[in-house]
Amino acid sequence: MATLPDGKLYIDGKLRDAAGGATYEDIGPWTGEVIARAADASAADMDEAIAAARRAFDETDWATDHDKRRGLVAKLVERLKANRDLLADIARHEVGSAPGATAMAQVDGPLGFVHRLFDIFDSIEWEKPMGHSTLFGMNTTRIVVKEPIGVVGVITPWNAPLYITIGKVIPALLVGCTVIIKPAPDTPLMSAIFGDLAAEIDFPAGVINVVTGSDPVLLGEMLVTDKRVDLISFTGSTGVGKRIMEKGAATLKRVFLELGGKSAAIVLEDTPDFAMAVAQSIVCFHAGQGCATLTRLLVPRSRYEEAIAVLEHTYAAYSSMWGDPEDPANVMGPLISARQRERVMSYIESGKAEGARLLAGGNVVTDKGEGFFIEPTCFVDVTNDMEIAREEIFGPVLVVIPFEDDEDAIRIANDSDYGLSGAVRSGDPERALRIARRIRSGTIGVNGGLPIDVDLPFGGYKQSGIGKEWGLEGFHEYLATKAIGIAA
Repeated sequence: MATLPDGKLYIDGKLRDAAGGATYEDIGPWTGEVIARAADASAADMDEAIAAARRAFDETDWATDHDKRRGLVAKLVERLKANRDLLADIARHEVGSAPGATAMAQVDGPLGFVHRLFDIFDSIEWEKPMGHSTLFGMNTTRIVVKEPIGVVGVITPWNAPLYITIGKVIPALLVGCTVIIKPAPDTPLMSAIFGDLAAEIDFPAGVINVVTGSDPVLLGEMLVTDKRVDLISFTGSTGVGKRIMEKGAATLKRVFLELGGKSAAIVLEDTPDFAMAVAQSIVCFHAGQGCATLTRLLVPRSRYEEAIAVLEHTYAAYSSMWGDPEDPANVMGPLISARQRERVMSYIESGKAEGARLLAGGNVVTDKGEGFFIEPTCFVDVTNDMEIAREEIFGPVLVVIPFEDDEDAIRIANDSDYGLSGAVRSGDPERALRIARRIRSGTIGVNGGLPIDVDLPFGGYKQSGIGKEWGLEGFHEYLATKAIGIAA
């Protein structure tokens, strides 16, 4: 059984226990066993964190001293990089990351590109001269300035907590906001380490606060409803995102919401590497627990049976290639929890009941240990009105839908409440790009192109969210705009 350091709260510049010493068990997805204990914060703990963040923003020079901020955040990033092995251990044992996923999006990816956020920060235009104007007989010199929005409540999910926390916290700190990090109850340690490292480098009190807790609602709703918090940056399910909008309305709080997806990959009949493109559509990376995962595969009816044969072979070959926690090439491990495993299995049963044909997988796996494993699963003969084609399953489940022509493929792809990601493949790049432009999604790849990077804005259309993360647009989520007029 693996054990990790227990998680503490970090509030007002101090590492400490929760009120009364309360803790809760951190369960490892690979084994189903306790791997650590985390501080179980109370409402009083969260209230103290909000007050500390408010003081640090209102009463110190954090919001105005750019050079000081940049230097301290750079130190925090260097400490994160120096603790790569600990972060990898947390990703494996707490998040359930397979080694191949750890080397990519879970740990090495964000640590490898976080430095590029500083270049984006340096490109921000803080003051923009707007020249002179005469209006109503008054001569005025105008300036438009950018200022940090204030106190930010950062609510992170369990699927890729380091990647997402870096994407929120580093830009917010750089522009001058103060933050309260509230992680998902399943992954407290990946946020607690931010408090540990901030304490090591003597971060100013109240600028960073980390509050962990077992209750999935209490602490987050305090952030959302408290008028001292200016912005909520949330990544998670669409259902919770809607609740945040509702609860935040009372204080007219700004919200950034990066929510669910049911993204479509369209493989056209003229794709030169048709079999390879279909085979690569298998949903396996981090057991399908990714908001931008392409979980609907759209293939032309003229090559539908060929695609099914390719997938049948692919899934059979892959059945022995996943679930090994020591294999550096393995990208698929367990689901995060028993509860999530049950949720995914309920969707699989729904697919069977609706008449989709189970081509591969569909079972709980018990020969890989006591953790929360489900086989890579594929349904064919799916119609787009089925629950498995409309709901975000957040597990290793691919659904395959045939289409008649380009217009039909576009219609099916857009017939969704979500609009986060997508892909188009064709032997004709211009044809693929024409289709990509008509897909209602925030990101889309063409012929294998990657539409996600540090300098690219990430966020969805429709019920996939509001606002953008990463890129210059991501920094602007944490900025307010002020117009100043000076009598000339």
